[in-house]
Amino acid sequence: MTGGVGAQQVRDFYLRYFIGRHPPDATLVPLTRTVGESRIVDELLYQFTHTIEMPWMLPGMAPTGRRVEAALVVVVDFQDGKISAERIYWDQASVLAQIGALNAGQLPVTGAEAARKVREPAREPSNGLIPRDGPADARDHHPR
Repeated sequence: MTGGVGAQQVRDFYLRYFIGRHPPDATLVPLTRTVGESRIVDELLYQFTHTIEMPWMLPGMAPTGRRVEAALVVVVDFQDGKISAERIYWDQASVLAQIGALNAGQLPVTGAEAARKVREPAREPSNGLIPRDGPADARDHHPR
């Protein structure tokens, strides 16, 4: 729910809330890129220490000094040879858990494990958020 529609709103968003609003140690690790006729989709890891206010990702959250690793998906659309849209998606719950704003132990969310699972799928267990002590019929269900 951040960004803008139209050239002026997008320019304002980038100047006020995005450019210069990345911690000094922020890094982007490219994972995959898919190129289509009018769209590019990038999958990235965004790693940083939360040392500054970041209104584009963590609006209203004071710096915590905590380390964060989040998987991002960036979709850039083109029209007539120009960028017509950009959308950035990430798992907000995992970011909030990493800065201590959510208790991942009490909710079906993870922290940096979500980003690590994207980079190295075998490193983290699959289905870790699915309760193992639920109803027997849910545990025994096998899709055909």
